[in-house]
Amino acid sequence: MSVDHIRYDLLAQEALRSVVRRVLLDVARGGLPGEHHFYISFDTRAPGVRLSQRMREKYPEEMTIVLQHQFWDLQVTDVSFEVGLSFGGIPERLLVPFSALKGFFDPSVKFGLQFELAPPEDDLMEPDELPVEPPRSANAPAALKPSRGAASEPVLASAQSVPAADPAKADAPGGEAAEERPAGGAQVVQLDVFRNKK
Repeated sequence: MSVDHIRYDLLAQEALRSVVRRVLLDVARGGLPGEHHFYISFDTRAPGVRLSQRMREKYPEEMTIVLQHQFWDLQVTDVSFEVGLSFGGIPERLLVPFSALKGFFDPSVKFGLQFELAPPEDDLMEPDELPVEPPRSANAPAALKPSRGAASEPVLASAQSVPAADPAKADAPGGEAAEERPAGGAQVVQLDVFRNKK
């Protein structure tokens, strides 16, 4: 079996994180357009994440924040974003590196992305030991699960770069949300289609 020395999986994850960065940068400059709002999940243990001790104790592994009505002072850099939010009436300031993202979901248009966290450099396996993960289809179903320890609203546990389930359709905490399946399948185009035929 061939070894992916280029690491297309990591390049694709990096490109999708830049989509989130661009969206947040636009919101920081001009506010949320229309009905758009975001559920952003991240690993609270990831390097560079800055939380108060109170929030770190409450969300020791993963946290989902909602950027909709009550957030302020959103600042976006090339590597992270920082935002003010209120948790139980107590204002907090969070700093989240884009490398810590686990999920991004915009329920207004049912758009979501799911991210795999890269292992620390010293934990990397040899290329021939790496597990092979099939690519995610652009038309694959996505499901949302309420996550333990989420902040104030139904939370995004996972989403994919596809139309995703609406959090409003989620069952009670601990239940699974209804899945939505797109009507059409993915279309595969072969390179021969683009070659000049003689």
